[in-house]
Amino acid sequence: MLNSAQAEDRAAALVALARRAGADAADAIYAGSSSESVQVRLGALEDVERSESEHLDLRVFVGRRSASIGSSDLTEAALAELADRAVAMARAAPDDLYAGLAPDDLLARGPWPDLDLRDPAEPSPHMLRERALAAEDAARAVAGVTNSEGGAASASARVFALATSHGFVGSSSGTGHSISATVVAGEGSAMQRDYAWRSARHLADLPSAEEIGRMAGERAVSRLNPGRPPSGPIPVVFDPRVGGTLIGHLVGAMAGSAIARRASFLLDRDGARLFAPGVVVIDDPLRQRGLASRAFDGEGLPTAARHLVDDGSVTGWLMDSAAARQLGGRPTGHAVRGAGGAPGVSPSNLHLAPGALSVAELIADIAEGVLVTELIGQGVNGVTGDYSRGASGFRIINGEIARPAAEFTVAGNLIAMFAALTPANDLEWHRSVNVPTIRVDGMTVAGD
Repeated sequence: MLNSAQAEDRAAALVALARRAGADAADAIYAGSSSESVQVRLGALEDVERSESEHLDLRVFVGRRSASIGSSDLTEAALAELADRAVAMARAAPDDLYAGLAPDDLLARGPWPDLDLRDPAEPSPHMLRERALAAEDAARAVAGVTNSEGGAASASARVFALATSHGFVGSSSGTGHSISATVVAGEGSAMQRDYAWRSARHLADLPSAEEIGRMAGERAVSRLNPGRPPSGPIPVVFDPRVGGTLIGHLVGAMAGSAIARRASFLLDRDGARLFAPGVVVIDDPLRQRGLASRAFDGEGLPTAARHLVDDGSVTGWLMDSAAARQLGGRPTGHAVRGAGGAPGVSPSNLHLAPGALSVAELIADIAEGVLVTELIGQGVNGVTGDYSRGASGFRIINGEIARPAAEFTVAGNLIAMFAALTPANDLEWHRSVNVPTIRVDGMTVAGD
């Protein structure tokens, strides 16, 4: 894997080759990654995996025509052939009125802020094995745990570089560490499975392997002997580990490309109040050690913290340059690049600001409700906002979290759900989408 300087040079060289081949404009990305993971099960080593990958992706423009092509062969001869093929493909492509690089005057300029995304520690396979064993041992030590699907630990590193023909060159690098455990409680048809998993840029920011393992074991045991909640319109409370999906659906509908296609349930709702007054959703790409932090986006535009929802109201769409041209706006610094194709859009480190109530206060007046800790299926319509997903968790009875519940469905419409959403004050900070416990009144539960 190349270092940041080498990655910048290689991407810039590919852009120069494309210009020489006849492209009017071009950009190129380098993405390199390495990872090592260890899996154990029932106290024995089960798998050790090491992977490394490198990829260059080139996008060229000939007039309003464009094409993208990528390669994992980084030799000079291969890249020269890649540039020639990309230009030939672009000449054969149809016109796209909105294609093009980001506006020159909006490009980010270095030096980039230090977001502290790289941990210098490089754990050995032995160290990863010890962490995985410690997590699984702690999970299996919980009374009621009867089997294990394993413990795992991993470490990874990545380098990303972007170069454009109109003068942008930048790179970023980061590391990741993770620990997980998955165990089974109970016997026979009454068995229940659950897990705990944490990841961080720096190893020091992870809980201990023992804590993660205990969490997995306690979660599995707490799910034993589930019943089904009653059917009907009752309050639904989302645990933080699943509540972030609601914010994910919101942000997906805020993508400029979806708005331009008229395929979003937020169509014509720019600036509209969707949530109760005081509700705030913040995107912060410059968060120190954030899992999705970045100083510039996938088109070379600067990033900045932004309230996507402010005092309950949507503040605008997330747009790359193509969507901005189509909608008559300005790109917002949310472009992301994958291996191949044009940029998409994505937020960075998202969080729903905490409310004023503790979890106990949030559920105190619920005579009958459910706490959802796991969601199943993909029953969300991004065009209409209709929402229906399988779930499991716990019943809430007379303001208390009671016995476990499973095999039920929660349903509603996201517009109505957002309007009825109340956040608690227990915000957690270890995901790329961080939310407190969330209560949504008026949903329909299908159980018994």
